[in-house]
Formats: sequence, C-alpha cells, structure tokens
Amino acid sequence: MRVVIAGQGYVGLPLAVRAAQVGHQVVGFDVDDERIKRLAAGESYVDDIASEQLQEILDSGAFHPSSDPRSLAGFDVAVIAVPTPLREGTPDLNYIEESARTLARYLRPGATVALESTTYPGTTADLVAPLLEEGSGLIAGVDFFLGYSPERIDPGNKVWDLVTTPKVVSGINEASLQRVQAFYSSVVEHTVPVSDCKVAELAKLLENTFRHVNIALVNELAVFAHDLGIDVWEAIDAASSKPFGYMRFVPGPGVGGHCLPIDPSYLSWRVQRTLGQSFRFVELANDINNHMPDYVVRRLVGALNEQRKAVNGSTVLLLGLAYKKNTGDARESPARRVASLLLDMGAEVRAADPHVIEDAHVDQRVQRVALTEDQLAAADAVVLLADHDAFDLDFVTRHARFVLDTRHRLTGPTVESL
Repeated sequence: MRVVIAGQGYVGLPLAVRAAQVGHQVVGFDVDDERIKRLAAGESYVDDIASEQLQEILDSGAFHPSSDPRSLAGFDVAVIAVPTPLREGTPDLNYIEESARTLARYLRPGATVALESTTYPGTTADLVAPLLEEGSGLIAGVDFFLGYSPERIDPGNKVWDLVTTPKVVSGINEASLQRVQAFYSSVVEHTVPVSDCKVAELAKLLENTFRHVNIALVNELAVFAHDLGIDVWEAIDAASSKPFGYMRFVPGPGVGGHCLPIDPSYLSWRVQRTLGQSFRFVELANDINNHMPDYVVRRLVGALNEQRKAVNGSTVLLLGLAYKKNTGDARESPARRVASLLLDMGAEVRAADPHVIEDAHVDQRVQRVALTEDQLAAADAVVLLADHDAFDLDFVTRHARFVLDTRHRLTGPTVESL
C-alpha cells in the first residue's frame, strides 16, 4: 500500500521505517525541512532507528521523506503522528488540525486515516472526522475509513519495541476498525481491537496516568523517608519481594518526555471541561512530580552546606540531560529545571550526556563536557540524573568528590542517594 506517516519524530519515524521494511511504499511527511534533509541523507535523529536502517529503505525506494504536501497524493493509508503539547494547561491540537486539513486535500474514496497522537477522548470523531470531511467532501465511515491507535513507543526499550508491543486499534465504525486493524497487523505482531475510538483514546491516557500517579507516590515517599531517616530504596526492594498485589515504581528527579508530564493533563482537562469536576489524582501527581527537580536542588544545597560550600560559585556536573536512560530525548526533562535553578543560584553548571545531541531543550548557559577524570575532579558536586549505560559509574565513584545519585546506582562514602 501507499502509506503516509505525517510527523517524523519519536513516534512517526519508527512507524515509517517499519512500514517500509514490510513492503509498503512510505512517504515520511514532516513540515520541518531540516528533518527531511537529514532523513533524505540517511541520517537518523531518533535513538531507536539506526542510520543504516534508513539508508537501506532509501536505497530500496520504499521510503520517501518529504515536506511537500503534493507527495501525499494517492495514499491508501495515512497515519497522523504529530506532537500534542500543552499550552498553559490547555491541549494544543494545532498540529493534528493542520495534518487533517492537509491530508483532506488528497483523501480519496476507500482510503484509511489513523490518528496516533495522544489526545483527549473524542478527538478522532469530533475533531479529525469533520476536518477530513470538510476538506474532501467525503463521508467518514462511508467513503473513507477513520480510527485511532495510540502510540506506545518507549525510547530505549530493547525488549518491547514498536513490533513486539501489542497495538490497540479502533475505528469510528466496524468497517473502519477492520481497515485500521489490517494496516497495523502488517507492521506489528499483535493488535488489540476495542469497540470505540474513545475507548482507545482513554486507554492511552489511563496507561500514562497510572504511571504518573504511582511515580508521584514513591517520589513523595522518598522525600518523607529521607526526613524520617529511612532508606526508601531498601523499603522498595523489600516491598517488591511480594509476588502479588504490588508493582515496583522507583523515585527519581522528576518526569520527562512527552507522556507523563503532559498526557494525564489531557484527561484532567477533558474531565474539567466536560464534567466540571477536578481529576484530583492527576493534579496532585502533577504537583509532586513537577517539584521533584526543586527537591533535588534543595538536597544538593544541603549537601554542599555540610561541606561548608555555597552553591554560588560552586561547579556542578550533571550526568544525563535526557529524561530517561539510554535515550537522547530531553523533552520536558527534569535536568532542565535542575540546571536552571542551579544557574540562577550562581553555580557553574556543566553537563555530560552522550545521547543528547540537539541543544534545543538544553539551557544555553550549561557547558557541555565529556565525562572525564578532570571534569569529575573539578566539580564540587556531581548529580546523576540519567543513568545511561554509557556512563562508567565506578569511574564516577572513584574520581568524584561528592555525588548526589537520583537513580540509586552508586555506592560509597562520597555518594548520597535521593
């Protein structure tokens, strides 16, 4: 089939590559000309996609990166995989709307459109369908098919990837569900059909809200346990020995990426707007997780004070700018807030991260450095924020004067865990 993937980021690019690998003719569409140039040159900017994979499907003629809307003509299947950010607590669906309007111009009878972008329940039927109908003159569910299939990309996960992770699929009617499921069955191992697009949209928000709330629970517990003089990590290990009724979550410096800092707020916003009620669990989790970077800085200030040092004038080395290990994704990373607070307090902030190449999400006042013995020796304090496998943690312990470990990966007399 001729397949269009609108949006070539962390979600769209892996899907485009996989679709090309299984034999579809794929147009990787993005309005970012720089991205398209890099893709056309066989250069990947997404951790889970190797440049060699890109070059292979480019050479085969199965993958065509483009920023020209005219390249969308004649598609059989189109997938919308564009960002859905929050703007002052309100969902910004401009990228979805623009994608739908653009696709509508080239929509033909019998084609299928699937939305993957995370959003609130009702978006597919109430927003995307009317835009496609208005721009094409066709009727959704009759002349063309429409559904929703939430992305489940977990950057850096070597076990559960796009192919092996079960894919929830839905349609605005039975015929649409069949078409959407047929496409995704060609690219993933297992699909999970549900009865309605709203169910699929809610399922995605439920998954991330579940994680968000439980991470907030252990984050707040870590704060209280420290003040009570209890090792929260040992307590978590002990609780994890229970073979039923418990799922392990661990504290950290905060949450990042697109999912946890944003997706639960879509659900909260929808509940407030539609029902006039507050989703208190989400709001509380947001408050706790959003303030974890502040807590990390407070702990660092206290540790430096014990050494008779002020933050003002101290050199602080941050290990990891990404929001999670082994990825280059720094979107909404807690490292950004930690760095900003320290800089405003007068610290000289340096950062090492072999995965984060693009500086768009990094404060320009942060000095990027390699993890060397000299950098460790020069730092008054080291803060481990993302425990990348590329970091030699034993090396860090040997040469750092003091380490605040927010991931509980280090031990030793100069190490303090969150």
